[in-house]
Amino acid sequence: MERSHLAQLAVLAAVADRGSFRGAARDLAIAPSAVSHAVSSLEARLGVRLLARSTRSVAPTEEGARLLERLRPALSEIDLALEAAVEARDRPAGNLRLTVPRTALNLVVAPKLGAFAKAYPEIVLDVVIEDRFTDVVEGGFDAGVRLGESLQQDMVAVRIGPQIRGAVVGAPSYFAKMPKPKHPRDLVGHRCIRFRFSSGVLYRWEFEKDGEEIELPVQGPLILGVDSAIVRAAIDGAGLAFVFEEYAAQALAAGSLVRVLEDWCPPFDGFSIYYPSRRQMRPALRAFVDFFRWRE
Repeated sequence: MERSHLAQLAVLAAVADRGSFRGAARDLAIAPSAVSHAVSSLEARLGVRLLARSTRSVAPTEEGARLLERLRPALSEIDLALEAAVEARDRPAGNLRLTVPRTALNLVVAPKLGAFAKAYPEIVLDVVIEDRFTDVVEGGFDAGVRLGESLQQDMVAVRIGPQIRGAVVGAPSYFAKMPKPKHPRDLVGHRCIRFRFSSGVLYRWEFEKDGEEIELPVQGPLILGVDSAIVRAAIDGAGLAFVFEEYAAQALAAGSLVRVLEDWCPPFDGFSIYYPSRRQMRPALRAFVDFFRWRE
């Protein structure tokens, strides 16, 4: 393989990841024309169309997808080798790309980001916010943070936060007109503020008590995707909300929200960072895991 092929393959992978030539150019810090030339030259040499181009998007062709499937692990290993050379100074460095849901960012990651950046100034932390479960290998991530997900067998999971708990809350003005539910099934007659994940899926309220588990598709006047907006709407009397108790703590302490069904909301393990066990662990990832690891 000619050396120029390696650079062109790296450019191809960047375009596929970004879905655009300009996005890849920004990531690679080169001109868009250079990106286009590299891909066109590679296609000409191989005699195969690797990217399907339109005025709005760029996506791999069937041949390009097959090539990228085998190419990405090799490029990842090259990146690891280069970063290992830099990190041989025993100072964790380089890019660290994570997929993190918004709630985990707010509750356990964001409060420590400033301290982490000061402790490891040579690490560039790239956090992508998404609620859906992500295959970190396929998505080109070093690791991910999730709650209660079924991980693949070759994943390592390390807790990075305390136990957490859900809370069903409503405003005193709401309960002035509606009875407090004693059992999750009583929610059928209540106005509930629902949460929609970024994937489009509506959260079904989940309860547990004495080994009995209940999952309910509640109904109500509002569907929102931001916990703070849900809490605000509940304070204003729009209906009942089901959020992590930390989001409602201030309002509960102030009396602007009242908690119900507390005995049906037991605590459970908090967020964990997960990463592939088959890869050699980079010093930058090890530094992040050690820094954020939950200690009782």
